[in-house]
Amino acid sequence: MSYQWLTLWRYADTFLEAAWLTLQVTLLAFVLAVALGLLSALAKSSPVAPLRWISHCYVEFIRNTPVLLQIFIIFFGLPSLGITMSAFTAGVLALGINVGAYLSETFRAGIQSVPKGQLEAAYILGIPRRQIFLSVVLPQAARAVWPAIINNLIQLLLGTSLLSAIALPELTGTATVINARTLLYIQTFSVVALVYLVLSNLFSWLGTVAGRRMFHPPLVTPVKKSAWWWAKKWLTNPVKRENAL
Repeated sequence: MSYQWLTLWRYADTFLEAAWLTLQVTLLAFVLAVALGLLSALAKSSPVAPLRWISHCYVEFIRNTPVLLQIFIIFFGLPSLGITMSAFTAGVLALGINVGAYLSETFRAGIQSVPKGQLEAAYILGIPRRQIFLSVVLPQAARAVWPAIINNLIQLLLGTSLLSAIALPELTGTATVINARTLLYIQTFSVVALVYLVLSNLFSWLGTVAGRRMFHPPLVTPVKKSAWWWAKKWLTNPVKRENAL
């Protein structure tokens, strides 16, 4: 058994490279997903009917079709239209578009959770519409949906395993290749499962810390009073002095 783990240890650098590639895909796709989700949420709340229709079609199509099918359409289907891209680019694009549809509904729910009274007060004060969104709506909406955003980030990380179907050497794809070379099924996939577990918990912890920093004001540390300050306060307070006597 120790010999089997020693054999697998020779692929440590390969696992690290695969983990780094997985992180790159996750973060880039998440940035794209946030941008698409926010634009789609604003379009769905827009008074312009064509924008609402486009956003609705985008969300309904993505949420009701398999992720793997969407990856195949982008990687294998677009070249037939003259649009070719690498597996890395296709993976980032497919996962970003997919998660963006889910974030669209998350952002829309967060925007709708902002009390209308605050918006009416901002309009009465003459604050520009753009400033109202950035200073009043967006901070409160982000605070309300922050846990859901982090959950989508973790789901995106786990969804990168599907990119092994288009030969991207991320964690799952790399594990499949190493397993074919060594035939160490349990050891190989146990290592990959452990890496996914570590990365998921790392994102969860970072999300919690970031949420506390952004949405909770820092506690004010009370200033320690000196003995002279307390003595002076007691001497200048006649009620306490009479009770002590």
